[in-house]
Amino acid sequence: PDLGRRFAERKRCADPECSMLMCRGKAMRDFKGPDCRFVNFKKGEAVYVYYKLIGESTELWAGSVGSDFGYFPKDLLEVNHNYSNEELELPTDVSF
Repeated sequence: PDLGRRFAERKRCADPECSMLMCRGKAMRDFKGPDCRFVNFKKGEAVYVYYKLIGESTELWAGSVGSDFGYFPKDLLEVNHNYSNEELELPTDVSF
């Protein structure tokens, strides 16, 4: 399917607005994203996850490092705290 600028059609969130934290982790190595949709981080930094893409791009999660927000490869994060055990599946193009 043509997703336009979206990476996936669906995502998993802790709440309907995807505003609650799902988990927190530690960056296992430095990451510099290919464009402004990605968040950059250094090894050892705390990364906070707000939603996880599912479908075509299951390898990307969205979260924040400091005041920056964006996508990053989930394989670069060592999750060390879960904030929510509930996951809702939602379309990525829902606007509230």
